[in-house]
Amino acid sequence: MLIRLRYGRRLQTYLKIGACVVVGLCYFAFLFRESLNAYEHRERISAAELEADAEPSKQQLKIKRQQLQRQRILAKQQEQEKATTGGNASAGSSSPVAAVPPSPASTLNPVYEYSEELHSRTERELQRRSEHLAAVCDRYKLQEKYPPNPWEFFVSPGHNNLVWCNVFKAASSTWMYYFNILAGYDVKFLQRTETQPLELARKRYPRPELGELMELLPSALSFLFVRDPFERILSAYRNKLEGNKNTFYKTLGTKIVHRYRKRNLGGPWPRCGPTFEEFVRFLIGEQAAGKRFDEHWAPIYSFCTPCSVNFTIIGKTETFQRDSEFIIRQAGLESLLLGLGKLPQRKQRKIGNHARSGVKSEALVERYFADLDRSTLDQLLKIYRIDFELFDYDYRKYYDMVHPWSLEQSTSASGAPPAAGSTSTTPSVSLGGHSTQGQTT
Repeated sequence: MLIRLRYGRRLQTYLKIGACVVVGLCYFAFLFRESLNAYEHRERISAAELEADAEPSKQQLKIKRQQLQRQRILAKQQEQEKATTGGNASAGSSSPVAAVPPSPASTLNPVYEYSEELHSRTERELQRRSEHLAAVCDRYKLQEKYPPNPWEFFVSPGHNNLVWCNVFKAASSTWMYYFNILAGYDVKFLQRTETQPLELARKRYPRPELGELMELLPSALSFLFVRDPFERILSAYRNKLEGNKNTFYKTLGTKIVHRYRKRNLGGPWPRCGPTFEEFVRFLIGEQAAGKRFDEHWAPIYSFCTPCSVNFTIIGKTETFQRDSEFIIRQAGLESLLLGLGKLPQRKQRKIGNHARSGVKSEALVERYFADLDRSTLDQLLKIYRIDFELFDYDYRKYYDMVHPWSLEQSTSASGAPPAAGSTSTTPSVSLGGHSTQGQTT
């Protein structure tokens, strides 16, 4: 009996010891596995960090390429200026340089490298534009004929009295975006909202009274952007009337077709919108009747009245990026605007009123103006000739695009058909017409 009892106790002791050994082995195995997993995780992280250090991101590569490109452009310009200066010195010419070399187009982003040389060259070009405009205004006494029109001005008094006249179809969407940022709208809100930017802006920037505007202008940084007049009206036609796809302007497009298009007797009216030639005839007819133009094709001389409003800066769409950066820096708004980046491409097309094809109007000017004859071009030029002269654009190139007068027209005008290759006499400037101040819709 005693032997059996001792044997049973010993067996229990062995079982307990065995169980403890098994538990200990399992515990050590678990610790070993966790240590191994932690080691492998650290190795993966280290490898990823080494790979990231060895291979820069796409954004970093893009920034480096932009910096190198700007450096090459600036170096090339410096070489050209040195060559020009050296050539003038060797020739012994005392006359100033006739043309200023164009500045590189840059993007509004945080990696923009400020250059004193670029700043000075831009300043000289802007001064030349202002002097040219003042000379044309004095030549035709336009200050008396077109008094200040504050209708489409935006005034931001909290940012160094920034004053902008919005010229539709002259790259105005970007500055509308900037003024909405200055008004306090969040960038993400502007990117996702379906509300028109002009509607948002007018909630924060009500139309100024004439007296308020004239009192503010002497101490303000005022500016506008201009564009080749005929490129501007072509852009307006393509966006608003071509194909009758714009819902708001569909009624006007149908009206133009009914007024200026001939149809077969008994046949239906075509459902497509007016042609460019019909749109031009509409503009000529509206001007002759003394009608007020839509803001998208109203002449700038009557819309923003630059002869009566002494703008500090006259920007051009051809040098839009450079001129915009100059304005932003002059206003001290670098921290607010230069680092914004751009809106998504879909949003830019929507707020910028871009044509659906995506092709810029300046690339299609010759094709559209080939549908006009010289007589029609003469009448169209009477409306926009002042804009051409004020902002130093060349209207003569359009006479090479249109087709010659018809035999009937040339015979009634001069008694004989025009000689081949002859050029039309450009019309004189008519300043007694009705003021075409734009109205927003």
